[in-house]
Amino acid sequence: MAVTMRSTPRRSTQPPEGAGGVLLAVLVLVLLLGGAVLIGWLLSGLIAQAVPGAPPYLILVFSFLGLLLGMPLVARLLPWITNWYYLFPALVFLSAFTVLPVVLTVNYAFTNYTGQNSGNPDAAVRAEATLGNDRRTVTLSELPEGNSLGEYLRCRSVTCAGDTLVLFDEEASVAVRAAIAGVAGRQVTLAAPVAEGFEVVNVTRINRYGYVGLANFREIFGRATRALWPVFAWTVIFAFSTVIINAVAGLVLGILLYNKRLKGRNVYRTLLFLPWAIPAVISVQMWVALLNQQFGIVNKSLGLLGLAAVPWLGDPLWAKISILLVNLWLGFPYMMTATISALATINEDLYEAASIDGASRWQQIQNITLPLLKNAFTPILLSGFAFNFNNFGIIYLLTRGGPAQEGREATAQSTDILLSWGYNTAFSANGGQNYALASAIALIVFFLTLAISLVNFRAAGVFREAQR
Repeated sequence: MAVTMRSTPRRSTQPPEGAGGVLLAVLVLVLLLGGAVLIGWLLSGLIAQAVPGAPPYLILVFSFLGLLLGMPLVARLLPWITNWYYLFPALVFLSAFTVLPVVLTVNYAFTNYTGQNSGNPDAAVRAEATLGNDRRTVTLSELPEGNSLGEYLRCRSVTCAGDTLVLFDEEASVAVRAAIAGVAGRQVTLAAPVAEGFEVVNVTRINRYGYVGLANFREIFGRATRALWPVFAWTVIFAFSTVIINAVAGLVLGILLYNKRLKGRNVYRTLLFLPWAIPAVISVQMWVALLNQQFGIVNKSLGLLGLAAVPWLGDPLWAKISILLVNLWLGFPYMMTATISALATINEDLYEAASIDGASRWQQIQNITLPLLKNAFTPILLSGFAFNFNNFGIIYLLTRGGPAQEGREATAQSTDILLSWGYNTAFSANGGQNYALASAIALIVFFLTLAISLVNFRAAGVFREAQR
């Protein structure tokens, strides 16, 4: 009797097709990458506990090794996944520079994370201390802050059990974190003995940060009239005005320079293109010098005409006008170039037919040029509005958000937009750093930008075009 042996079916090397196949491949790659990072985190954590001076970059080394080991194993289970391994660099950069910052921003928005509450040792309140013979008892010579050891260490409980004490040796080159078992008077009992050879000279606490719920958002909206609403209103006015002014200037110049009967139009195009070619950092710094109230050439020229000097950057209203003018200088070449490119797509026969019918040049522009430019300019105007809504560069370089205005927050002055307000809050709030409040501002900016973008898309008919 013949026995038929069943052969083990070979796994398919053909990748799944369609959108479902792409999502499945991306999901497998994300799980593989996440597993490698988890392995790297666990191994580096174990080494950090055994060797306190271990370098932090070990997590990258172990993650990379985990990825090298995991890729062949996954390929044996799913042979078709090898065709998708080229996506790994994109996923790594996307995770490092997009996903991780977004996750951290959302997380910090609900905490009290600041320059002081950073989760790092507090170097400002170190206390001299000695280590007992059992290498588990640390005695402080005095308390730099607070009436009790628990207050100084900012313990979560009365016994301080589970909290952290930071130990320093004489050189204070390495901070060793030790878990606390309990406190009594000025004496701290550690959960585990200190390693041999480490002599404790100073100790300090950890400036912990924790979750505070919606406290940051309540603070923002509680002082909305001093920061949020004025800054939001100016941001919208700035973005909208910039787009309209730049578009009109670029449209007029583009139509004029597209005229083939204009002599030397290539020279004019090159000269008018230069403001866009020069880096904005250089251009804006040049304008800061030109608009200086006392020594700037603009006010010097006004003085020769018998006019009073204008506080271009020293008055809230004039500072806003200056921003719009400088942004016009920086932005009109782009609109001009876009207009010329769009005009090149219009059939010349339309103008010839209109001329035969007796239409004037203005009638041709009104009835042919502008309607045909509408579709080309709609995405340009929408992207220009979105860009200028977050145009941090010109605000920071030209006015630094100033000048100061009475009744406003120190971080939200007369020309600050939402993004510069968040930046000031993150890095210079009351002389320090308030990353949690800045993260909450970033979330508000995101939802405001999303709402405005949806309104713009709806008004421009983008959704109707996508459904066709």
